[in-house]
Amino acid sequence: MAGPFRYVTPVEPQNATGRTARVYGQLAEDFGMARMAVFLTLSPSPEVQAATWAMLRESLLAGSAPRTDKEVVALGVSMANQCPFCVAAHTTLLHATGDHRLAETVARGDTPADPTHAALLTWAKAPSEGTWHPVSQDAWDVGGQDARHAGAQDARQAGGQDAGPVGGAPAGPYPVEHAHEYIGTALAFHFINRMASALLTDNLMPAGLQRSRLVRSVGGRVMSRAVRRRLRVGTSLALVADLPAGPEPDWAAGTPVGAAYAALEVAATAGGELLAGGARDGGGDARAVVVGVVEAWDGSPLPMDTAWLDGPLAALPADERPGARLALLTALAPYRVTDADVAAWRGSKTDEDLVRLCAFGAITATKRVEALITAQERADAPTTAARRGEAPTAVPERADAPTRAARRGEDPSVETITGERS
Repeated sequence: MAGPFRYVTPVEPQNATGRTARVYGQLAEDFGMARMAVFLTLSPSPEVQAATWAMLRESLLAGSAPRTDKEVVALGVSMANQCPFCVAAHTTLLHATGDHRLAETVARGDTPADPTHAALLTWAKAPSEGTWHPVSQDAWDVGGQDARHAGAQDARQAGGQDAGPVGGAPAGPYPVEHAHEYIGTALAFHFINRMASALLTDNLMPAGLQRSRLVRSVGGRVMSRAVRRRLRVGTSLALVADLPAGPEPDWAAGTPVGAAYAALEVAATAGGELLAGGARDGGGDARAVVVGVVEAWDGSPLPMDTAWLDGPLAALPADERPGARLALLTALAPYRVTDADVAAWRGSKTDEDLVRLCAFGAITATKRVEALITAQERADAPTTAARRGEAPTAVPERADAPTRAARRGEDPSVETITGERS
């Protein structure tokens, strides 16, 4: 496969029609280029491509939170997920914001001098490193009050206590009124990193030129005009308005980010249809095994080998194992997807099928990260109902999720996956 594309022949912008052509049009207008490798490799599945673009645009590109701050989050998540392609891209985009020193500081693995950027970087890396903790108030206050966050800080301290997130969104190292943009950016890149690592090579540019500081800096300057533009929120939602969507998440309900995430969740989860969906005699449900293994993951990197796959896959019929393996690798170790893994499942299946199956793995992991983020950040915060003196409302489980009883013991093939640092 030529260029950065490992397994997919993209729909080129000049040949695109319908939804795909409209996505490329928005990419060219809002990002400054139509030929973005990630969206080219997603193009065989117009629904996944459009929903991914909507999520990226509404969280990272649009909104009122500083673009530089959100690029720090995108870069931190990409570093934690070990996605060289995305690390190179967002180092360049940090250059495009004009903060060249910050871009290279983060790229070297050093701590930014600005306490806000340092806190955001720690926050962004934490779920994938298995060390998730809310940033402390002391860390928030290091170096004095940042004027960008003054209003949120006042809200947090109203009445001498943490007033909790606005609109039910978790608190974090950002103004609470911008929580949906920061959480949305983090989750967008947990999804995109996995798709890029599974389906693209590591090279953003020919011959690895992205490793040159000069090239990154020059590339950033070329893109600076597009990056510094203020975009109208919600424009991408027209691309997914006719797609099925689930409920918007609490942390982004009523925002374009929430609508985009709801569309992406459904579009990507639908790829699970490519796995066996019902139990068989002597076998198991491949889709449920994938979901169960990911839901047991604690957010830590997994061992360098793939022995952790052996137990869950052993319970499945032999013909179901390649698909479940590919979905699980995309979810939890996408940089370990090999040509043999793809070939073992693919057979006569199409590029669209491959994109959709990988999207299923990627969104399953993204939903797990969402749960880790929101559960930890809410642990010490009163719920919106509690602050109002109301009784809490029970939240039903999603219809397509395995029951808690099933996850706890009815399916013996699902083991607790606790990552070990390599």
